[in-house]
Amino acid sequence: MSFFLSRVDIEADRRLAEGAGNSDERVRGQAAIANARHADGACEDNVASARWHALGVARPQRLLWASTGVKDKALDDTRYVVELVGPETVNTMAQPTLRAVADHGRIRPDTIHAPASATEAVLDELERLNIDMADVAATLRAKAAASFEASWDELIASITGQLERAGAGVMPAGAVSPASGQNAPKGAPAAAASERSGNSART
Repeated sequence: MSFFLSRVDIEADRRLAEGAGNSDERVRGQAAIANARHADGACEDNVASARWHALGVARPQRLLWASTGVKDKALDDTRYVVELVGPETVNTMAQPTLRAVADHGRIRPDTIHAPASATEAVLDELERLNIDMADVAATLRAKAAASFEASWDELIASITGQLERAGAGVMPAGAVSPASGQNAPKGAPAAAASERSGNSART
């Protein structure tokens, strides 16, 4: 289960800035970490439940913190790492973030388990300011799905174009008819097979 931290703060902070009178600096840049800690607590409660233990050998899924590069220059550039240290979690870091953590990150144990009251205070204040975190999450899911779908379509279009340029036919369902050329060795690219076949006919 992945949480895209910087994107959560960007979306929540955008809504804060757009809301009439919603310029409360106490929760600016705080939504992502509070939301991640809340999710971690919910996962721990789930794994401790009788329903989970009834599954016997089931292994819990780890939470994965992604998009950990801080976009807001007013905030510490290691915050999405040092504030979410905890068991059964994974933190993915781009190279600049990894270097920042190695250079000046202050790693403290178990920061994921900050006082629940502090976490809930941030989420309650966001709710009071009409920032619907469920809607923030739904918006980000939709944007991520659209981005992945666009990347997939781009990949398929690229592969299709290369196959067609090689002389293969691509059918609507995705099946491929090979390029002509019966003398190609097994496993040879279609275009190369076609070229060899043509050269043989000329000689």
